[in-house]
Amino acid sequence: MAGAPRGEPLSFRAFQAACPAGYGYGDGGSGLRDLREREFPRLRGITYLDHAGSALFPDSLLKAFIDDLRNNVYGNPHSQNISSKLTYDTIEHVRYRILQHFHTTAEDYTIIFTSGCTAALKLVAEAFPWIPEGTKQPSSRFCYLTDSHTSVVGMRGITASMNVLSVPIKPKEILLLEENRLPAEEQNCKTPHLFSYPAQSNFSGTKYPLSWIQDIKSGKLCPIKIPGKWFILLDAASYVSSSPLDLGVHQADFIPISFYKIFGFPTGLGALLVNNRVAPLLRKTYFGGGTAAAYLAGEDFYFPRKSIAERFEDGTVSFLDIIALKHGFDVLEKLTGGMEKIKQHTFALAHYTYTVLSTLKYANGAPVVRIYSDTDFSNPDVQGPIINFNVLDENGEVIGFSQVDKMASLYNIHIRTGCFCNTGACQMHLGISNEDIQRNLQAGHVCGDDIDLVDGRPTGSVRISFGYMSSFEDAQTFLKFIIATRLSKLDTEIPFQSSVTKLTTESVPDDHPSFNNADKLSPIPHILDRELRNNSSATKMTVNWQPPEAEAESIRAAVSETTVPTCRRGGKPITVTNIYLYPIKSCSAFEVTEWPVGNQGLLYDRNWMVVNQNGVCMTQKQEPRLCLVNPSIDLKKNVMVIQAEGMDPISVSLEENTGKDAVICESKVCSHRVKTYDCGERIADWFSLFLGRPCRLIRQSSDMRNRSHQKNTKGLASATNISLSLVNEAQYLLINVASILQLKEHISARLEEPLEIEELIRRFRANIVISAPESFEEEEWAEISIGALRFQVVGPCSRCQIICIDQQSGERNKEFLQSLSAARGRKTNFGIYLMNQPFRSSFPDILSVGSQVLPVLKENTEIQPPTSSEEKCSG
Repeated sequence: MAGAPRGEPLSFRAFQAACPAGYGYGDGGSGLRDLREREFPRLRGITYLDHAGSALFPDSLLKAFIDDLRNNVYGNPHSQNISSKLTYDTIEHVRYRILQHFHTTAEDYTIIFTSGCTAALKLVAEAFPWIPEGTKQPSSRFCYLTDSHTSVVGMRGITASMNVLSVPIKPKEILLLEENRLPAEEQNCKTPHLFSYPAQSNFSGTKYPLSWIQDIKSGKLCPIKIPGKWFILLDAASYVSSSPLDLGVHQADFIPISFYKIFGFPTGLGALLVNNRVAPLLRKTYFGGGTAAAYLAGEDFYFPRKSIAERFEDGTVSFLDIIALKHGFDVLEKLTGGMEKIKQHTFALAHYTYTVLSTLKYANGAPVVRIYSDTDFSNPDVQGPIINFNVLDENGEVIGFSQVDKMASLYNIHIRTGCFCNTGACQMHLGISNEDIQRNLQAGHVCGDDIDLVDGRPTGSVRISFGYMSSFEDAQTFLKFIIATRLSKLDTEIPFQSSVTKLTTESVPDDHPSFNNADKLSPIPHILDRELRNNSSATKMTVNWQPPEAEAESIRAAVSETTVPTCRRGGKPITVTNIYLYPIKSCSAFEVTEWPVGNQGLLYDRNWMVVNQNGVCMTQKQEPRLCLVNPSIDLKKNVMVIQAEGMDPISVSLEENTGKDAVICESKVCSHRVKTYDCGERIADWFSLFLGRPCRLIRQSSDMRNRSHQKNTKGLASATNISLSLVNEAQYLLINVASILQLKEHISARLEEPLEIEELIRRFRANIVISAPESFEEEEWAEISIGALRFQVVGPCSRCQIICIDQQSGERNKEFLQSLSAARGRKTNFGIYLMNQPFRSSFPDILSVGSQVLPVLKENTEIQPPTSSEEKCSG
């Protein structure tokens, strides 16, 4: 399409011509490739663009650190033995190394180790010598730039408890601060005030002038017009990850940092650099181990240590992590030559990416992205290596950041989305009012979730950021991703409409082979299922069962008085065509023609899951070969049989292991806490051999099977009694064959090859497949009944990259999610979630193929997706 760069602008030659000098580390780029291969082999095939979130550690840092630990004995630094003395001396050496990195000395600054930048900010808020309101002296003020991290803004919670007023200042207001200059006599007032601002915005990468430090301290600038003495807190966490900070020139009073932003390791360690002229003013109430020179347990007597660092470092510091910092500084210097070179290298990448990104246009001339920036990316002194933007469609409407994130994951591109713990900058750049924030909260949106649009307006944006090991190939891959997903011919096609009244689609043919042969879609021979149908009295009793008309009428009446006609068009009823359960989360489907329903959904659906060596749930996102594991349930023999090509079948008893040897542990599934137990070494060895990595099979314990559903369950009877298995979001997932057929046409056109409907159904991993007359009419339902069972519609299923995995081969094809997004008008919703509602009936709870589906229309035709922060996809 017109406006898309073709080839040359994305070449390395074009990059070199367009970029300022500084890319690489004096080697033209070849050394950087060697560095990546040697130090970051884990990045093969991955484009990591979230360096503002966390740097990545090089292999040599870990090796040097581990060698150090193997060769030395480091004891508690508060003891006096030889190993403890070694620890103490090493920590003091690291303090000097940090000061050297920031071009200052122990004469000017003290290093106080904390658990991170946030803890350092909290320390300042608690220890600053505030003068509260209501005293005879003029009171203190805490002022902060609105383009600040949440942890800075959160300091006002502490100041408020001390009766100290907080004053937010917008960046554009800083330009007017000279009007606030005080008369000379008022500048002699000693009331302490604190002004905090970031050296670099973590939202946009804007670098705020370090000259403000001296200008405010000298009185040339004044945050607000009030007598007193101003102290400066410079939030340097984002800045120091890619830029040199010279504290010999820019002498802020407090500088909080987090070391993982610089090195990637260790995490959970930061520091507060305190100007020694200010340190004596700090006040402290609590005293922990190692901070006291002397104290009495029986009387109120405490005398602090003389050293400011020891006085504020409560308890034993993370001494091994601190020792790791020494190796971090050494390795970073060796690999790059220092922070100035990192600054030039990362800026070159940001400048190039910004230049290309800002010129991308649709055929109608509309921009592909809207970039949120205060600069033109021409100067590394005013702009860091961060680009913040939203993707737009051809009409200028924002495409939600969660959809962009999902698409990026298909290309193995790691980005950051949301508001980045910086609501002030988010509001300023996106035009979100205070009232909007409160309305969005009432609509269910909270920080960190994936609700990206409310009333069509964005709640956040997309951020990419570069680090010292980032390469031209990273920028090139990202730009190719934007072009491939936005500037293709089919992206401009008319999206599917979900309104039944606007749809005229081909109904499902009665003789479609997928729905008359229950074994057609089965990934494995269903011998056990056939035996179940032949031998189970429960299923025998309900084969092809339909409720008598009187019972059906009572069901209709009980469901709702507004039930829509079953034969809405052409007299064709809605029926269940396929039933699937997934005994092991993210493994292959087990197809049945009828199946018992339990209090968590289909009996044994997602009762087991595979976890890695750390006990974390594995899904097809991390391990696509899980789809090649075929579990089947034999109710007669009371076992689950697990099969995979090249492996001997293995069985697991359906009886829960409640013996003393059962190891009960807690796990998490999509932020829900579950209790599980391990299925033993024999099964663990089977899975580890097949998947080629250490893993185990665990099962949900019956102790926690009443995991209540915390979503919006309006209308559900006794909602707190509704329990979930190891599913992500709801008990059931339903899809409509008519919807599949319409999507099939769109995907086949993009693939330019035929697509079997059976394959497409497998990819969407539903529990219940129905044949309704109209495509996407299921999105207008509020509840349904199937036989004697009654279900509440919870919301739409927002799809993730799992639909890109062929469930028979494990191969990925990113075209499927891209096609779904393009076809559905920027959304990736497909299918609806259901929760079972208690319903009194004289018939057993059995779900059967061929059963009639009776839907009830909802009043509001727009189903809101569940509000979990996790991706809503069937595992």
